[in-house]
Order: sequence, then C-alpha cells, then structure tokens
Amino acid sequence: MIIHDFECVIGIEVHAQLKTKTKLFCSCPTTFEAGDNENTCPVCMGMPGVLPVFNKEVLNFAIKTGLALNCELDSASVFARKNYFYPDLPKGYQISQYEKPICKEGYVDIVLADGEHKRIRIERAHLEEDAGKSTHHGNYSLVNYNRSSMPLLEIVSGPDMRSPAEAAAYVKSLRSILQFIEVCDGNLEEGSMRADCNISIRKQGDTGLGTKVELKNLNSFRFIEKALTFEFERQVDAAMSGETIIQETRLYDKDKNKTYSMRSKEDAHDYRYFPEPDVLTLTFEEALVDKIKKDLPELPLATAKRFVSDYGIPEYDAVVLTQSKALALYYESAIADTKNAKAVSNWIMTELLRELNDAKKSIEESPISAKQLAKMVELVDAGTISGKMAKDVFAEMWKTSKDPEQIIDEKGMKQVSDEDALLKIIEEVKAANPKQLEEFKSGKDKLFGFFVGQCMKASKGQANPSVLNKLLKANL
Repeated sequence: MIIHDFECVIGIEVHAQLKTKTKLFCSCPTTFEAGDNENTCPVCMGMPGVLPVFNKEVLNFAIKTGLALNCELDSASVFARKNYFYPDLPKGYQISQYEKPICKEGYVDIVLADGEHKRIRIERAHLEEDAGKSTHHGNYSLVNYNRSSMPLLEIVSGPDMRSPAEAAAYVKSLRSILQFIEVCDGNLEEGSMRADCNISIRKQGDTGLGTKVELKNLNSFRFIEKALTFEFERQVDAAMSGETIIQETRLYDKDKNKTYSMRSKEDAHDYRYFPEPDVLTLTFEEALVDKIKKDLPELPLATAKRFVSDYGIPEYDAVVLTQSKALALYYESAIADTKNAKAVSNWIMTELLRELNDAKKSIEESPISAKQLAKMVELVDAGTISGKMAKDVFAEMWKTSKDPEQIIDEKGMKQVSDEDALLKIIEEVKAANPKQLEEFKSGKDKLFGFFVGQCMKASKGQANPSVLNKLLKANL
C-alpha cells in the first residue's frame, strides 16, 4: 500500500490467552463467565509473602505453538520482572520473559485475497501473565482482577507487512493456527486474543525503519484493517506537513474511525527488566518436544491444500473454509453426504457465513447442521427444488432448524419436472395471452421471456426452469 510515495511498515504483537483450566502461577480457574473478582486468590492478587507456582500445562501449550509456528525452542528459558505501575497490576510488576523467550525465529505463511502467498517472520513468542482489567465510569474506575495472572503467549512478528490487508490476513492465519492446535479459542471480542499493531512509514525504496506508533488492543479483523488504514494516512499527512511523528501508543475509536493518543510509548529499558527470583529457569527434555510434535494436528494451510486437491475447490474457498477448525470440520462433514463439494462451499461462504456474522454466532452455534445443508444441496442437484427455491428453504432452515424435506413438504415447494403437467400450464398460458402469442409468431422473439415468466407464475414458481424452457421452445 503506497500513498504519495510512502509505504507503511507493520509488525504485530498478538497476546494469546492459553486454554488452560487454571492460571499461570496459581490454581484459580480461567473461566470467562465468572463474576467480578471471583477468580482470585492471594497469589494472583500479589499479596505479600506469596510465591508463584508454574503451571506445567502452559509449557506444553507453548511448545505446541512454537512447533506450529516453525520456531526454534529454547530448552532453558527464563522469566523476568517487567516493572510498571497501573491499578490493574497488583504486584507492581508483570512476570514475563525477556532475554530468553521460549520460542524464537519462526514464521507464518499467509494467503492474501488475490491469491499471493507471503511469509511473515515470527521474531519471538514468550510466556507472561496477564494484568487485570480496568473499566471507567465517569468520575470513578473499577478493576476486575479475574484476568490477573491468566497465561499469555505473546507472539511478536517481524516488521514484514506492507498493508492493513496483509496485517488482517496475518492475524486471521495466526488465529486459525492457534485454534487448530487447540491452545487458544481466538475469541477477540472476549479478549482471549488481542492484537497490538506497530506501524511506521518510510519512503518507498528505503530500508530503514521509521518512528513506530502502537495501536493497542484491536479486537476484530475489520478494526485492525480500518485502524491501520487511518493511522497510515494520518502519518503520511503529518510527514507531508513537516510534523514530527512521535513514538506513542494510540487507541482506535471505531465510531469515529480515527486513532487518538493514549500515552508515550515506553522502550524496554523503561520497564527495568531483571530476572524473576521466585520462578526457576523453565527447562524441558527433547522427549517432550518429540511427543508433542507427534500429536500435532494438521495445520490450516495444509488442510486448505488438501481441500483443493481432494475436493477440487479453488484455493480462495479453501482458505476461507479453514479460518477455524470448527468451520473446516463443518465443511468436511457436509461433503461427506454430497458429491457437490463446490456447491457446499458456495452455500457456506455466501449464505451461512453471512447469517452467522449478522447474528454474531460461531459455526458451532449454527441452527443449520452440516447434514441438513448437504441434503439441501442434494435436493437442488436432483431437481427436487430449484436454486431460487433453495434460498427460501435455507431461510426457513435458519429460522426453524427443520430438515429441508420437511420444509418442502409443508410449504408445497417441490419442483415440477413432469412434462405433461408443464405442457398443460403452457397451453393455459398461450390461451390466456393470444395477442402476445401472435406477436411472438410474427418475429418478436423477446416475448419468449414473457411466456417463461407467465408459466412460472402459473406454476407458483415450482416449474423446473430447464425443462420448462425446453418445452416452451419446442411448443411455441
């Protein structure tokens, strides 16, 4: 993306909350639905004299993620104290990893909307505990510490993205990977996956990096793209006006579609990192890595390639259908009951995903099962209903979760393909429209569409279009 000979340079830090049952350093549960400050204890509240105890399942999840992201794994990583003072950080420091993260130097391959493939480097992925959550209410603020000490894996990309669209595609791909390996649910709205985007500008052809601005806690793919687009344009306007771009953290206002300054951006030395004395060096044996590697599931891009080769669908379809593991499983379940893999793909991508997005539902919450969708496609292919009828059937399936056959029977929607029945309708239409019939016979071929429409109307939309057209051509 280029504006006035400027290009943008984007790197992203993704905080992925790991799907453990308990927190990183204590036995408090990680359930999202808990009441305010219900999932807390002296350890995650930072009370004097308490000691953190490392959650071993976090290690397994970190190794699994590192393997899926093609990272080098450090068998002796170290925790550090990251010092800063906010009301939602009860200890006054965050236990994180700094100099020796558990994962480093990996990559993620992404597929863009135009089919281009691009590799995005992963500089590091390190473990850390989450802070609490502050909410502001006019002249007072509240802090909920349920999130305090939740296990996070912070995944830091290289500055390899050159457009907001690439940034959104990268976060989508990363989310798919984390969901496929079942280490994070990827729910951006609930905050279990959060993206901080760093963006700077430079003249096209330059290789150095400009002053970066951080956009904090973007919680949807759409907002990532919109916020980065606005910020890129803002920085270009500033540069062309002779203004100095400062290193800062900005927030995105989705209602006004603009970013605004939150605070100046800290550098690493501002946090005064030093080794965490209460947590030992994190070590593991190669045998654990081998075991996790052996159990690693098929990853999204590999699944997409298999969909293309096995089912003959376009790569674009395959990439969309592997955005989440649940969606990929839904598709495979549907095509197990029909041979028309492309038709199933079309119905999922155009109709089903649109309805799910509008209703803010996940594929797991779909009122239409994979088996029902497959049956509807089969009914269209068999000529029982037309494609136009199928849209009405689909709408009723969405509302009621009824099987397509039941809806067709209840509403009398079965397509008429019987030639004798259709010929009778044709004769009735001809008799009712003698003037148009004479004009057609005298050479006004455009009136053929009129007769098709009248026959469809007479059949209440149930005439098989291909059979009707064939009979009309012969009869007229």
